[in-house]
Amino acid sequence: MNAGEPTGLGGCGGSVTLVEGGTFCLSNRLGDVEPGRPHGLFFRDARVLSRWELLVDGKPAESLSVLSPEAFTARFVLRRPPQTGYADSTLLVVRERLIADGMHERLTLENMGREPTAVALELHVDADFVDLFAVKEGRAGHARSDITVAEGELLLHDRVDRMRGISISSTVEPTVLPGTLHWRVVVPPGGRWHTEIIAQPTVGNQHTLSPSGSGEHNGRSAPCRKIAAWRDTATKIIATDPTLTQVLRRSESDLGALQIHDETGDGRPFVAAGAPWFMTLFGRDSLLTAWMTLPLEVDLALGTLQQLAELQGQDLNPLTEEEPGRIMHEMRRGPASGQVLGGDTYYGTVDATPLFVMLLAESHRWGADPEAIRDLLPAADAAIYWITEHGDRDGDGFVEYKRATDRGLINQGWKDSFDGINDAAGHLAEAPIALCEVQGYVYAAYLARAQLAEAFDDTRTAGLMRERAAELRVKFAEQFWLPERGWFAVALDGTKRPVDALTSNAAQCLWTGIVTDEHAEELIERLSGEQMNTGFGMRTLSSSMGAYNPMSYHCGSIWPHDTAIAVAGLLRYRHLPGAVDLATALAGGLLDAAASFGGRLPELFCGFSREQFPVPVPYPTSCSPQAWASAAPLLLVRSFLGLDPDVPGRTLTVRPRVPRGWGRIKLSDLRLGSVTVDLEAEGDQVTTARVPDEWRFVTQ
Repeated sequence: MNAGEPTGLGGCGGSVTLVEGGTFCLSNRLGDVEPGRPHGLFFRDARVLSRWELLVDGKPAESLSVLSPEAFTARFVLRRPPQTGYADSTLLVVRERLIADGMHERLTLENMGREPTAVALELHVDADFVDLFAVKEGRAGHARSDITVAEGELLLHDRVDRMRGISISSTVEPTVLPGTLHWRVVVPPGGRWHTEIIAQPTVGNQHTLSPSGSGEHNGRSAPCRKIAAWRDTATKIIATDPTLTQVLRRSESDLGALQIHDETGDGRPFVAAGAPWFMTLFGRDSLLTAWMTLPLEVDLALGTLQQLAELQGQDLNPLTEEEPGRIMHEMRRGPASGQVLGGDTYYGTVDATPLFVMLLAESHRWGADPEAIRDLLPAADAAIYWITEHGDRDGDGFVEYKRATDRGLINQGWKDSFDGINDAAGHLAEAPIALCEVQGYVYAAYLARAQLAEAFDDTRTAGLMRERAAELRVKFAEQFWLPERGWFAVALDGTKRPVDALTSNAAQCLWTGIVTDEHAEELIERLSGEQMNTGFGMRTLSSSMGAYNPMSYHCGSIWPHDTAIAVAGLLRYRHLPGAVDLATALAGGLLDAAASFGGRLPELFCGFSREQFPVPVPYPTSCSPQAWASAAPLLLVRSFLGLDPDVPGRTLTVRPRVPRGWGRIKLSDLRLGSVTVDLEAEGDQVTTARVPDEWRFVTQ
């Protein structure tokens, strides 16, 4: 993707979102942060700029285009509104914005006219320093900052917490008044004028690291160096299909921008859940994203595991729902994090803990440092302890959830909206709730711990874990399968009654392998119908169910990561009738949707059928970029390649079923431990290079 190519710009309500690590900016298409809207520059979960409006001769500029070659930078191409009596404007206004631990903006004026032009510029600035949650939920109010002027800089401080602040400076000295920077400029014909404006958050009156350089053209800036390093180590994936290649390129860029590096000093990476509202470590989201991203590199998975292990539950705390061995749900550092979460870290999730164990074993298979894996085994054992002692609340072998207080999440699986779990008639399920896909995660976690035990010569633990997995698989088939309907109940409720809606959760059960072939064949047939397959992906809830609403968050919408997991599950059962065909249809529809969104898949979009609307309908507050949506195309590629390395066992399995429309897929510099491999696949054929002679290469 070249620097002049318009891209799908994320955000809410047509806004433009730029993100780098834990910092992000949400603006309109002029580049303005408008007061009274959920716009702003956000740093450490607080809004440090609530107004950033540029006026040209007293008026907002007119938008011509927005270009965003990377997730952390954009060029807002504008013009001065035509003057009275003139049809056209002769003044081009370009704002080049770069996000890092703050914001750097290069403002350029270019005179296309034949005589000098006088320009009055005003930049209006304010900050309210309110918590991210308050902005997201429309509770920000009208708080203002204390504003002072010192040596040509604007200094803004939080009136409540003086430790938070931001400074605004410019390379061309403006006239500075409280809340406003003024420039009066004369631009000669054919000439240019520019200034560079830096917004630096301060913590304890100390500046954070400032972004350097000007916009996307400066490869020396910290975000540019970071994305270059990410691309240098990541696997290169290209396809004959230009749409797929474009989507993969955007995925790589967004995942690089969403990475956060640990602040303790070792710089290990993990991935934030998504912009604009979830720029923080999330247990479930970060784990699944790291899993999907394994074809690019394994270090992100290892860093995510290490970070989550450090935050693993130790005590019993009903306010945060912390329990020994439990993997956290989310971390926040904003002003109101204690009020919202009961603390900086909230643990109310039922699925992150088994996913942790799953990813640990998978990272080992993909070549993560064996000693680092060994160091994480106690965390895996603590997670297994949580599954059996706290997750299984009533000792029936299934993991359930029920919030500990009225401040916790009502639903604690991935469909965590209050109405996300309901039966075929549309009635809400009563807690404690045992979700079907969570039992699949637990099944896979037991097998994962068994694999790790075998790798480190612990046969006793391996045997115990495999026994638990086998028992769970039998119980799951007995209690979740609905023979009269041909699908799995989405959950068991507090009375152990099956919650009988047809949902995408059942498709996720295919991914973990808990489903028997007999049940899988019938389930695939049910998932293939138009009630689930929209032509752009799989609905979260069948259109034949009572709670179906294609414009809802979880009850009929399409989530790209969810569809990608369903595709991976279907291809796990590729030997069954209809599995490959449905997987191909779902993947093709999802890539068509990505093309409609400019190459970037959003967090979710509405679940209308392709027959009703020929292009996907956006969901108004969908996050974009969003980590597991960005990673979903990577899981599609891995699944259709049948790519399954076992580095400790020196085995590389590739069983391709590449869709005809994709043409040839090429992976270069795939790092598997100390080995680097290249491979190409088309249809069901594969060729490889640089696979060591001592490795076993499996294609069937």
